[in-house]
Amino acid sequence: MSEARNESAPRDLASSVDPVSDILKWILLIVAVICFGLLGWATIQTYEQAPPHPHVFTDRAGNVLMTADDIVAGKGGFQKADLMDYGSIYGMGSYFGEDYTASALVRLAVLTKQGLTKSGATPPGTPAPANKSLATTGPAGTPPEPTTPAATSAADALVDAAATATMQKQLQSINLTQPKVVLPDEVAQAVRGLQSELTKKLNSENLSAGWVPAKSLDPQLRKQTADFIIYSAITTVARRPDHPNTSWTENWPYEPSVGNTPTTNTFQWTWISFCFTFFAMGFVLWLYRAYLDHPDDAPMERGLAIYRALTPSQIKTGKYFLVVALVFLASQGAGAIMAHSYYDRATFYGVQLNYILPFNFLRSFHLQAPIIWIGLGWIASGLFIAPAIAGGREAKGQGFLVDLLFWVSLFVVGAALLGNYLGIQGVIDQGWFWFGNQGLSYIQLGRFWQILFFVALMSWSGLMFRALWPSRDTVLEATRQFWSGKIRLEHLIWAATINVAVLYIFGMIPLTGIEKSFTITDFWRWWVVHLWVEQSFEFFAVAMSAYLLMSLGLVSRKLAERSVYLELILIFLGGVLGTGHHLYWGGGPGMWVPLGSMFSFIEVLPLVLLILEAISQHRLIKGSASFDYGLAYLYILGSAFWNFVGAGVFGGGTLNAPLVNYYEHGTFLTLNHAHTSLFGAFGLLALGLIYFCLRYRAGPEAEFNETPGRIAFWLYNLGLGMWIFLHFFPIGWPQLNAVFEHGYAWARSQAFYDQTLFWQWMRLPGDVVFSAGGLLMSWDFIVKLRKGRGLEEPRGRLATVPAE
Repeated sequence: MSEARNESAPRDLASSVDPVSDILKWILLIVAVICFGLLGWATIQTYEQAPPHPHVFTDRAGNVLMTADDIVAGKGGFQKADLMDYGSIYGMGSYFGEDYTASALVRLAVLTKQGLTKSGATPPGTPAPANKSLATTGPAGTPPEPTTPAATSAADALVDAAATATMQKQLQSINLTQPKVVLPDEVAQAVRGLQSELTKKLNSENLSAGWVPAKSLDPQLRKQTADFIIYSAITTVARRPDHPNTSWTENWPYEPSVGNTPTTNTFQWTWISFCFTFFAMGFVLWLYRAYLDHPDDAPMERGLAIYRALTPSQIKTGKYFLVVALVFLASQGAGAIMAHSYYDRATFYGVQLNYILPFNFLRSFHLQAPIIWIGLGWIASGLFIAPAIAGGREAKGQGFLVDLLFWVSLFVVGAALLGNYLGIQGVIDQGWFWFGNQGLSYIQLGRFWQILFFVALMSWSGLMFRALWPSRDTVLEATRQFWSGKIRLEHLIWAATINVAVLYIFGMIPLTGIEKSFTITDFWRWWVVHLWVEQSFEFFAVAMSAYLLMSLGLVSRKLAERSVYLELILIFLGGVLGTGHHLYWGGGPGMWVPLGSMFSFIEVLPLVLLILEAISQHRLIKGSASFDYGLAYLYILGSAFWNFVGAGVFGGGTLNAPLVNYYEHGTFLTLNHAHTSLFGAFGLLALGLIYFCLRYRAGPEAEFNETPGRIAFWLYNLGLGMWIFLHFFPIGWPQLNAVFEHGYAWARSQAFYDQTLFWQWMRLPGDVVFSAGGLLMSWDFIVKLRKGRGLEEPRGRLATVPAE
């Protein structure tokens, strides 16, 4: 096939419309509108049914214990000190420290029960105890080790049972819908005691737990932060007035001592969701066999198969790739120190780092670094590939704008991370919300830096538009195609970039201040985190991967667009409303259990299609007469595999089931899902796209050594496997058992982690192997960028010549 024919193919095909794709396109539009419409309705329900803040909590004598203003200010203190990156709240956050909600709940129950026993406030007819002393807990927030104390007499056992029943009734009867909540004397005294303990703890050193004082909190804010933690604990046990057997958090966490056990809602929707998933799986497999898995007899395009002279903007993307490698390595370094902290909390191989690099800052960096390097990898790859899609043409000034975006992004990222550190260390005080650390996992950036980051994302989308359609004529043609319904893969790639940018806005609600309710805050946080990963990132991934296959002549545009539309329909169905599986236990309405479970299970379906597509792609590549992009596609195929395993098997297929998630939420099994899906699915894809760009950049005749990249790939996979079988599973499964047997607070305590020290140490071998892959790949990037070709090289041979 001649080069001229290759170049004209896309223009000729633009006028043709595949009837199956045309139907799927309208189904996708309808599904997107319905899903976001339902999410809008669910948003209203979440606002209306989130746990309310009573104006004041008092004892029976009218003494004020805490006010709504104290709770809201305490929520700000919780975020200002970034406690979510040391421990967790409602199971959301870090798994290093305690879950503040669960541990405060247990402590509140113990103190209330002690007060009842000491005061003799038991039901009439209960014998006086032979021994009134009760087992006490350790420091505030540290639950007791699970024991079964032997009753000294039948009378003691009866008193203990009566005190437990009374304690449960008093805690469950707290009505948060009242403006003024009057607490029973024993509960009020327990609140006072817990306020004192938590306030002291926030300002005390405990290196054995890896804890240093929260420097950013003054005495008043420490007390208010304690109020917020206590209020969060009350929401987990106080019953909703219209549902007397259900707390505001669907009876989470599991804590039988206060009567928190799974609800009927949790049981029934688990069963229904599994049934639905198996039926849907069969239907999707039928669609795949009927419309996608058959001989591809449509014309082929080979736009990217031709090595063209590099444009100025393509040359300038090289520095992005270097920063990707540097941030990737820095993320691994932070992760290694964090992992070491689990088995030696006091020091890092004898060096005291807790004051210089507190755990919550390391985690903040470790969470944001992957977003940075994966995001930069996608941004740079998109900006590199787009001019090649446009036939080697480039809009005026594109190179300068790509350069400007790089330096602005580098400044924003660097300044934001520095602000994170200074905020946690208490250096940035009054302006912490704008320039410090917002204390919300994955979106810790101060609001000022968040706004600039959003501007950078929108600028990327604008530059992608200029690169895909570099002239006035191409813009008009693309616009005409879009509004006439002839939506092409190029439109979808650009739409994915807009999608990524726009969804980031929702992490900034409200724009200029702190949301009063943590339930609402976390709701919007998951709009960014979940919708980015399960909807926006997947959108970009499937569109870009399909385009690369099509433009290298391995699959026709017809089948590529069919597969993308079908996968996007499933991604929107599962990715949008599937956000609900993060909202089961955070105080949102009970409808999130059925809504979140049903649509979360759908997340598995597009991943099944991705793995089937990966198998087909592998066959196509093996059947090609020559294929220059084998290394890039090794990473892309690996991404499809880990997307299915990490996000599908370890996530949507198992952990999102409500009854499983009720016990598993916030354990090492969640860490397993997070690492295998984020790096395995999206990290490998970013690296694969970079290797694609590096191969194209090298030119047709240049030597391109794939060996270092292949070795790095298998080191990554080996490292992931070692993490799973030597670390996450050996800790996660016993931890799940511990939740079931002893309650969630115990399973998240340091006492439990101290029983797993051997398996905590076994994280080290996987870290070494994985980091070796990172070092080798980074060096490979440098070597290949130094050998890149220049602007004036003429067109070369086809990059791939598949057998026809």
